[in-house]
Amino acid sequence: MEPVGVLGRLAEWMEEAAVDAALVTHPVSVAYLTGFRAEPHERLMALVVRPDRALLVVPWLEEEAACAAARGVEVRAWRDGEDPWAVVGAALGRPRRLGVEKAHLTISAWERLQESVQEGEPVDVGAEIRRLRARKTPEEIARLERAARITDEVTERALRGLEPGRTELEVAAALDLAVAAGGAVTSFATLVQSGENTARPHQPPGDRRLRPGDLVLVDFGAAWEGYRADTTRTVVLGEPDARQRELHGLVLEAHDAGIAAVRAGVTAGEVDEAARSVLRDAGLGERFIHRLGHGLGLEPHEAPSLDPGGGTVLEAGMVITIEPGVYIPGWGGIRIEDDVVVEPNGCRVLTRAGRGLRPDAP
Repeated sequence: MEPVGVLGRLAEWMEEAAVDAALVTHPVSVAYLTGFRAEPHERLMALVVRPDRALLVVPWLEEEAACAAARGVEVRAWRDGEDPWAVVGAALGRPRRLGVEKAHLTISAWERLQESVQEGEPVDVGAEIRRLRARKTPEEIARLERAARITDEVTERALRGLEPGRTELEVAAALDLAVAAGGAVTSFATLVQSGENTARPHQPPGDRRLRPGDLVLVDFGAAWEGYRADTTRTVVLGEPDARQRELHGLVLEAHDAGIAAVRAGVTAGEVDEAARSVLRDAGLGERFIHRLGHGLGLEPHEAPSLDPGGGTVLEAGMVITIEPGVYIPGWGGIRIEDDVVVEPNGCRVLTRAGRGLRPDAP
């Protein structure tokens, strides 16, 4: 990623929208625009973008790291006891129209900003930043590819190592440790579900112990230089029964149909429908209870969203998940998820670990 280029595109949009200055406060947006990633822990970190300069305002303890990582911007650090909003206000310079990330800026922060802004409603720059982030550069895709390779390696080792008696929490901890051993960090809180718990898509791992015949679902990813992979595999601990094989086969068919539908120019809803129709035709439409997928990048969930009926047109360079699932309360659930890069005439699959119902199957 070239942050200077990204800042340039944001500045072009600001000129078209007659926005004199922009204040970017979401740490992920700051990372995207400058290359500096940090969690300020409720301390003010902000990027001020004006036609003639960009200034990154950070807490003093982040100054050295910000100066080393941020590109195309000046860095101004504020000390404990100093008013960081005064620093931001001076950098803004009384703009007539101010751009802010409306989804991130708090009311109290806006009240402070009004001291530095002339009359007028703030303009949302968050939507434009999200639009820019949705289409990845080759450098961003390379980082996602590396994250996917690490995720695949961990997936295959972890699934082969499943055994009765281990708790969901123990399996999740082993996955996290394996990601760290691969030189990465986890993309999000690792999910491991077993038995009837697999019917609850976002239930965190608990103390339930794996049993022979269980469905076991793992949903996790490795992050490389801030870019996050995301994969889900569902396997059986032992020999699958007929119903497990049937439903897994249908979910895999829906997964493959969704991937086959991905290409630049189609809508998110068309891709969702390609997968959803497989399960609906099998009488399982009501058991597929979520969207087909979402964008990936600096966050594990970002634009675009592959919602049923969604009108977003996919563009080459977008990176998305394809993750159909079937969930039957009291029995269990099956989900298969992969990450793909949208290309002009199709897509390229990044996560390639085995999708079989047996941990040792392809």
